[in-house]
Amino acid sequence: MDQTDLKILRLLQKDATCSVADIAEQVNLSVTPCWRRIQKLKDDGVIAQHTVLLAPKALGLNLTVFVTIKTSQHNAKWTQSLVGAVTSLPNVVEFHRMAGDIDYLLKVVVEDMAAYDRFYRRLIETVDLLDVSASFSMEVIKSTTELPLNIA
Repeated sequence: MDQTDLKILRLLQKDATCSVADIAEQVNLSVTPCWRRIQKLKDDGVIAQHTVLLAPKALGLNLTVFVTIKTSQHNAKWTQSLVGAVTSLPNVVEFHRMAGDIDYLLKVVVEDMAAYDRFYRRLIETVDLLDVSASFSMEVIKSTTELPLNIA
């Protein structure tokens, strides 16, 4: 991957709807070589997908909750059950297995506290968990999907 590829990636991260012609002009390539580079970045798995980012508040999703889970279970069958349960919950937008004191971290978006309570009850009814705690986001200071591309 060279500097031109990195420039292309920066442009696409800012606006994935940018036309190949516009990108080509900004990176000083003709359209066909620029298109080939983008295709190669897709084929190589560097570009994972094109998507649309929605505004949660515009959809009534006014509360972001970070849910921490501790468990005493770590066997494959239980883990498979947890993964199935959590991935089936549409309000979970991120799900991480952690190192340290917390076993799992969820990022959950809901309408309000009552909706979070419904989510919480559904979660704890589905899988046996040792501890579930929640932290409520009061303000988003930074949120981006752009990855740093400071590769030399």
